[in-house]
Amino acid sequence: MPISEVSELSFTEDWANWHKQHEAMLADKHGFLAITSLNWLTDQPQRFRDAPGTWRTGPDGVTVAVAEGEELITGGEPVHGEFTFPLIPERGGINAVSGDAVIEVAKRCGYYIVRPRHPSNPLRVNFTGTPAYEPSQGWVVPGRYVAFAERRATTVGSVVDDLLHVYDAPGEIRFEIDGQPLALTAFDGMLPGTFNVLFNDATSGLTTYAANRALHVAAPDADGAVTLDFNRAVNLPCAFTDLATCPLPPTENRLPVAIEAGEKIPYERLSG
Repeated sequence: MPISEVSELSFTEDWANWHKQHEAMLADKHGFLAITSLNWLTDQPQRFRDAPGTWRTGPDGVTVAVAEGEELITGGEPVHGEFTFPLIPERGGINAVSGDAVIEVAKRCGYYIVRPRHPSNPLRVNFTGTPAYEPSQGWVVPGRYVAFAERRATTVGSVVDDLLHVYDAPGEIRFEIDGQPLALTAFDGMLPGTFNVLFNDATSGLTTYAANRALHVAAPDADGAVTLDFNRAVNLPCAFTDLATCPLPPTENRLPVAIEAGEKIPYERLSG
């Protein structure tokens, strides 16, 4: 077998293994597919059909009152009566446990939310994977990271009406596709020095999810060189469920070209 064919086969197998792991994480018993409701807390006590307790917010954050016969465990300890969670930072969260469910208590865009996650949720139980373009080394694109003189506070919209996310953008990634110069504003990734890029493109709303896709980019080398592997562009949780608060890409990240690589519109949206 020619070396080029071996290389292509290895590339395809590596992508397939990565995508399988990505889908497994999405389908985790307490992953986003397990969410059964999205509840916005106020200072008025509320009960939810899929979570124990009565919930409210106040100056000290989120407080829950657990009635006799209800089960809620946080920090490994059962809650009895009224309990106030430690203050939660923006985009942070705390998971409490109730039976086989996880009760996510989080803060998004300045608001506190409760999102129960039940393994038996039909969206999770019936999940069969996510369609994607066939991987191609042609969509592994070299780029260059250029840091801004100062980090830029960047406000973006959300899939939830009137909700705004604010991220600090450290710089942008410049690259070319078919000779056309392009750039993407980059946000911080999960690991130090890495980036997360939100974008949409000419395929959005046609073959890929309309609102957004995300791409992880490894840390640049000493000269600022990075690699954009668009084969690994993934859907955010909002592509699967309306019970998410995902951010939209910055305006400048709406690419005028068709990125025919990465994940496509989920089956759940096509059948819905």
